[in-house]
Amino acid sequence: MAKLAFLGLGVMGFPMAGHLMAKGHEVTVYNRNPAKAEAWTDKHGGKSAATPALAAAGAEFVMACVGNDDDLRSVCLGPDGALAGMAPGTVFVDHTTVSAEVTRELGAVAAGQGVGFVDAPLSGGQAGAENGVLSIMCGGTVEEYDRAEPVMQVYARICRRLGGPGSGQLAKMMNQICIAGLVQGLAEALAFGEKAGMDGAAVVEVISQGAAGSWQMVNRHKTMLADQFDFGFAVDWMRKDLGICLATANQIGASLPVTALVDQFYKDVQRMGGNRNDTSSLIRRLR
Repeated sequence: MAKLAFLGLGVMGFPMAGHLMAKGHEVTVYNRNPAKAEAWTDKHGGKSAATPALAAAGAEFVMACVGNDDDLRSVCLGPDGALAGMAPGTVFVDHTTVSAEVTRELGAVAAGQGVGFVDAPLSGGQAGAENGVLSIMCGGTVEEYDRAEPVMQVYARICRRLGGPGSGQLAKMMNQICIAGLVQGLAEALAFGEKAGMDGAAVVEVISQGAAGSWQMVNRHKTMLADQFDFGFAVDWMRKDLGICLATANQIGASLPVTALVDQFYKDVQRMGGNRNDTSSLIRRLR
């Protein structure tokens, strides 16, 4: 068992850190809001620390799952940042969805002090984190990945290295591009069915078994039909992710016309007050 630090106890990080503790690892947590760290230790045991540097002190691996590029920099850099507390030979594993640029930037800082860095964004949502069945897309050196992979397997359905530094983030962009188009297509189909007087649930039971089937269809059609969106992956976070996708596409000369359109549809949902709604709330703008 390893000595670990886990930074960020949101809807994903809280259960992920709990799985590590349940597996027998020695876990110290840090959260920007100390009350959340106290709630975690009350539930799981372990320890909490007042700063990322203190949490990381003596740890073999430091896992992070925070909000965005700036959040990641804040927990990594400076005298209170995790890298200040990490010894040479240790590994930082970033589960945050961020830009490939910040991954490479922080990876270079880590390498300068002999610390490994694996970018490892997630797919599977809150339910995947709670049930320990996340898909983890990783970038980094083979050596650093091989060391960190057994730890990540604690909360993974699949964990795969896809290339060098930044490759995990690029894979996550591909994931979000796929989801954007799938959710919009599902929203249009269900809204079309409602206007045509069809029984949406009955239709989905049939078409989900064929070529139209998807995770989104199976897991979201019932709540979409019921107009329930107070759960899941928030629209605000999806727009953050799609912004990263579109900026990267502009840098590399890729074309993302559907993604750009769906991003604007999510902007409409935000204007309707749906910032914290699940991404499946795209159907709201079609009703």
